[in-house]
Amino acid sequence: MNQSAAIVEPTTAHANAAGSSQYVTFVCAGVEYGVEILRVQEIKGWDGVTRVPYTPPYVLGVMNLRGVIVPVIDLRARFGLESKPFDSSTVVIVVRVDAAVGEKTVGIVVDAVSEVYNVAADAVKPTPDLGGGADSACVSGLTSVDDKMVMLLDMNRLVASSIDLTSQTQLAD
Repeated sequence: MNQSAAIVEPTTAHANAAGSSQYVTFVCAGVEYGVEILRVQEIKGWDGVTRVPYTPPYVLGVMNLRGVIVPVIDLRARFGLESKPFDSSTVVIVVRVDAAVGEKTVGIVVDAVSEVYNVAADAVKPTPDLGGGADSACVSGLTSVDDKMVMLLDMNRLVASSIDLTSQTQLAD
């Protein structure tokens, strides 16, 4: 994928199929995850962040996205996975999430973007009870696409449990 910013638009070819949703999938530590395409604002190549003191280790810092200060979460660190140096395939998926004070924008750092898949509602299976943990609490379901398992993430739960979304700032022009 081109490392410049890409605005993600849902495709209409399969989006109108009854009971189906589109998911942007990405890889993190060899596992494929998906997030509803309607939550994704854009995908950016890794360009660094500004560290903020006293944040959890999985909050890398903030970035300025066209005047909006956006917190950035390292998904590997958030899920307690082994860290890996960022490289040319590392991207930030900028998502919109619902918060108590309205919709907020957050960046999620992942190893690489994979595909956009159309997933029928009946193809999404519930997450088995595996004893808790940050990753299973944020997984809304599982599906199989092209003979591989994809974990579908609930971005609202992932982000709400990661950072305080009550104070996102807009920079003055």
